[in-house]
Amino acid sequence: KHNLTVLNEFILMGITDRPELQAPLFGFFLIVYVVSVMGNLGLIILTMIDSRLHTPMYFFLRHLAFTDLGYSTAVGPKMLTNFIVGQHTISYNWCASQLAFFCIFIVSEIFILSTMAYDCYVAICNPLLYTVIMSSRVCQMLVVIPYVYSVFLSLLMTIKIFISSFCGYNVIRHFYCDSLPLISLICSNTYDIKLIILAFSGFNLVLSLLTILVSYMMILVAILKMNSAEGRLKAFSTCGSHLTVVVVFYGTLFFMYVNPKSSHSFDTDKMASVFYTMVIPMLNPTIYSLRNKEVKNAVGRTWKKYKIFLILQL
Repeated sequence: KHNLTVLNEFILMGITDRPELQAPLFGFFLIVYVVSVMGNLGLIILTMIDSRLHTPMYFFLRHLAFTDLGYSTAVGPKMLTNFIVGQHTISYNWCASQLAFFCIFIVSEIFILSTMAYDCYVAICNPLLYTVIMSSRVCQMLVVIPYVYSVFLSLLMTIKIFISSFCGYNVIRHFYCDSLPLISLICSNTYDIKLIILAFSGFNLVLSLLTILVSYMMILVAILKMNSAEGRLKAFSTCGSHLTVVVVFYGTLFFMYVNPKSSHSFDTDKMASVFYTMVIPMLNPTIYSLRNKEVKNAVGRTWKKYKIFLILQL
C-alpha cells in the first residue's frame, strides 16, 4: 500500500522506451499527424465553401472530420513532444483536460458514424422523402445531441476520476491519459467509476452499433430489390465510403476490447490505441476523398477558383 499523496504530475510511459526508435517514430507520427490535420481541415473547409456539398451527408462528414481532428489533437501533440524530450511528464490539470477532450470527441464520433448510417438509409430507402426527413433542423439536432451527451459523459467520468485519492505511484502505462490506466493508480474505492465506464461504454457501443447494423440491413434489403445494376451501383457508392470507415473504426475497437487480455500483450494494445487515435483520423478524409466523386469534383472546382484568384492577383 502506498501512502496517499497529492500529485502534481504524471509520467507517461509512451509508446516505446527504446532510445533508437524515438527519432524514427517521431518522424513517422509527425507526418501522420500533419496529414491528418490537413486532410480533416481540408474537408471541413471544402464542405463549407462549396455550395454543392451543402447536403446532410456532407454536413455530417464535416462533423466527422471535426471529431477526428479533435481527438487526434488531444493526443498527438503531447505524444510527439514526448519523443523529443527527456522527461515524459504531464501536469495533473493537463492530464485531466486531455482525458476530458479525448472522451468528448471519441464519443461524439461514435454517434456521428451511426447518424451517417441512418442518413444513408434514408437516402437509399426513402429518396423521395429524403429532404423532408433530413431537414436542416433534424440534421442539427442529430449532431447537437451527441455533443451534449459526450460533454456530460466526459465531465462525469473525468471528475469522478480526478476527485479520487491517488497513490504515490504516478506512472501511467500508456502514451496518453486514458481512463483505465488512471484508475489503476487510484487508492480509494474505484467500483463506482468502473461501473460508470462499463455502463456507458456498453450503452454507447450497443446503441451506435445497433443503429448502424439495422440501417445497413435495411439498405441491403432495398438494394436487393432493385432491378437495375446502375441503381445498385449508385446505392453502393452512396454508402461505400461510410461503410469502409465504420469497418476500420469498429474493427480496431473490437480488437482492443473484445479479445481476451491473455491473447495479446500490453504493447499490442498500445499499437491498437495508436491506430485509432492517430492513423484512423488520417485515413477517414483519405477514404472519403478517394472513393467519393463529389468530393473529388469539389476539390477540382476549388483548385480552379484558387488558380483564377492567383492569376487575377498577379
